[in-house]
Parts: sequence; C-alpha cells; structure tokens
Amino acid sequence: MYEQLKLNNQLCFPLYALSKEITRRYTPFLDALDLTYPQYLVMMVLWEHGEQSVSEIGAKLYLDSGTLTPLLKRLQAKGLIERRRSSTDERSVKIRLTETGQGLEHQAAAVPQQLAGCLKLDIAQAEALRAATQKILAENT
Repeated sequence: MYEQLKLNNQLCFPLYALSKEITRRYTPFLDALDLTYPQYLVMMVLWEHGEQSVSEIGAKLYLDSGTLTPLLKRLQAKGLIERRRSSTDERSVKIRLTETGQGLEHQAAAVPQQLAGCLKLDIAQAEALRAATQKILAENT
C-alpha cells in the first residue's frame, strides 16, 4: 500500500474527526438552548453583526443558500429570527434577530466556557489550533 494513502497520513481525516467530536461536545449545551450547531453558528453571526443578508451569513459560515435557507426557516419557526426581502433588492433576503433571539444571547454566552471545560486543551493550545485553521481557511477560500 502507498504510504500517502494510509488514513493516519492524511491531513483531512483528523480535521474531519475533530470537527465531528467538537460538534458532538456542543450538543448538550445547545440542546438546552434548543439549537443545533449550525443554528448556533447563524445566531452567533447575527449577535455579532446584527442584520445580515442570507449571502452575507453564508459567506461568513462557508455555507451556500441551499443549505442556509432551510436552517433559517427553522430559526424563524422558533421565533428567533425574522426574514424579509430587501426593499432595495427583491433578490436579497435580510435576516434579523427577534427580541427572543436577542434574549437568547445571554444564555448562549456560557456555551464557550462550558465547551472549554470538556476539551483537554489549555488556552494556548486552543488558540494555536484556532489560528492555524483560520489561516488555512483564509488562504484557500
């Protein structure tokens, strides 16, 4: 067998497995907020940046509108966001938080600390991993 084809020699596999594991670790904390991990990501974008178009959210989360639209509809059904067509461009849909969605930010503020308690990384290791992955994304997207 070729060495380069061994699973343990792949860069993608440990990143994939780690992503799945971290997302799994979020689950109990997000269940308490009645959010899935992708919904939590959208909410974080809106808490940080305020009203955004679907395409702006998609760009920030590396998601296409086909993936994002059903997710946004579920957040709207939960009463956390409002979706409306832009008054200046009918093709653009603007997303903003409802009062309930804004109120959820206070509860969600504990999630990063809760997750940190589950991982066996110190602050420097976590920051180095975050910085390395952000560098790769920035240079390749």
